[in-house]
Amino acid sequence: MVMTDVVIAGGGPAGLAAAIRSAERGLRTLLLERSASVPDKACGEGLMPAGAHELERLGARIPQGGSASLRGIRYLEEDGTVLEGQFGGRPGMGIRRTVLAEALRERATAAGADLRRGTVLATHPRFDAVEVGTDSGVLDARLLIAADGLHSPLRRAAGLDAGNGSGPMRFGIRRHFALAPWTDFVEVYWAPRIEAYVTPVGPRSINVALLHDRDGARDFDDLLAPFPALRERLAGASVDSDLRGAGPLLQRARARWAERLALVGDAAGYVDAITGQGLSLAFAASSVLMESLPDDLSLDLGPALRRYDERLRARWLQYALPAHALVALSRRPALRRAALRSVSAIPGAFGALVRLVAMA
Repeated sequence: MVMTDVVIAGGGPAGLAAAIRSAERGLRTLLLERSASVPDKACGEGLMPAGAHELERLGARIPQGGSASLRGIRYLEEDGTVLEGQFGGRPGMGIRRTVLAEALRERATAAGADLRRGTVLATHPRFDAVEVGTDSGVLDARLLIAADGLHSPLRRAAGLDAGNGSGPMRFGIRRHFALAPWTDFVEVYWAPRIEAYVTPVGPRSINVALLHDRDGARDFDDLLAPFPALRERLAGASVDSDLRGAGPLLQRARARWAERLALVGDAAGYVDAITGQGLSLAFAASSVLMESLPDDLSLDLGPALRRYDERLRARWLQYALPAHALVALSRRPALRRAALRSVSAIPGAFGALVRLVAMA
């Protein structure tokens, strides 16, 4: 059996970023994705400036007209309060998930990664390798990277799943509309127990994502009802994608590694989409992981993977702390309104907060 250096489970942006970084290091890299086509999922599709910078470093080429430049974030409260903050310097990017994945696939293939259809079913680590059972046979690899999503089966199988805590669970649902964007800001509309995120993703395409804690709610129009101004904007626009949802969003991992296993992307744990930093963190994780690994992957990888976890922790906290704080405010409308009014009273304060989070 031929030994592969790295096997990656999952062909979303996190797995593809890991494949690019791995192949660039000269490692024999095999990525397995269960979908026959480019996988799509519920996603806000906004890359903050840090994520856009990481995408540039990955070398992916986005086709002309395949994205939209984002200048900042605008919060719109039920009481009429509007807060607006610009990123400053590098802009963010709105991009359809499928367009992003296709560009990353092309880059991964050009870098030398082998992309195949397949699913990882089981793993059996040894001292110098890991046996990877797939739906088409068994592979030997030095390292398995789990990029298999929010509810990662590999995270659970490795005993790394820490559950999603107690209290109300949050869910996300998104739909695209064929409509010219009316702004180059990400707009966030707030209402009790739900927010609407509007992200331009192309010259005539916008993504409307709804984050809420209304378990069992599935009807997009019903969920959109608390936002009359947004509903008026969307009136008459044709739907441009299938409806997709995800959740519960909060997923905890005990650690981001086990023996000959590394977790990246949503598989490594997730708080909420409320800050738009998920893709930025996923891209950064692939870089941190590859920088942490030794040249000889037949060595004990425990110290290197522990180092990966420790180095990623600081980036994780920069994402997780604001996300937890904003989710808490989303559940306390009176406190949220008071907090945002206080911020609006300080010139430049909201812009400074936006730049702090966006560049993390």
